[in-house]
Amino acid sequence: MLVDHFPPAGLRLATPRLELRLPSPEELAELADLAADGIHDPDVSPFLVRWTDAPPAEAARSVIHYHWRQLGAWTPQEWSLDLTVFRDGVVAGQQSLAARDLGITRQVRTSSWLGRRHQGQGIGTEMRAAVLHLAFVGLDADVALSGALEHNGASLAVSRKLGYEPDGRLRHALDGKMVVEHRLRLTRDAWERHRTVPVRIDGLEPCLPLMGLDAPSDR
Repeated sequence: MLVDHFPPAGLRLATPRLELRLPSPEELAELADLAADGIHDPDVSPFLVRWTDAPPAEAARSVIHYHWRQLGAWTPQEWSLDLTVFRDGVVAGQQSLAARDLGITRQVRTSSWLGRRHQGQGIGTEMRAAVLHLAFVGLDADVALSGALEHNGASLAVSRKLGYEPDGRLRHALDGKMVVEHRLRLTRDAWERHRTVPVRIDGLEPCLPLMGLDAPSDR
């Protein structure tokens, strides 16, 4: 079975409304269709890499290519776990958790996107809470990093709700103009004070060596 060779295929996160896991090929196609249907207002992109500006068919293929590319590049030293988010069995978006030298740095990064018809319902907060639980409880991380462009109020609101604190700003050139990225940092202590979403983790222990960790967390 695939999970015998690549244990992250068996990793599952569950919250009261959501399930997060790697998708099957057909579910990946559904994720691509969701992206093609639209993620944001066409006039205001939340992304520095403007992949959603492509025609729908190209945007859909980019989702598939990205997913395969990240899995193919996976090593214990550097990996990106790009989980598909399901609500009542329906694909709603993608929530990613990534790390480099996790066993040494104890630091992770998060990123995500959500189909437009699933926005404004608290799903973005719940899916980020799920991977933060994985990071701090399952993987014994000390710090989680994130970021959002200055005009991405929804993402910044999720971060504030979950306890992130400002971690500086970066300037980028985009379409001939300057845009500002707000960097955000969440410590274990701040996460503990703001954790409200119950999360169940299944299938983690066999994944740990592939994530740069040698033993289950004691926390």
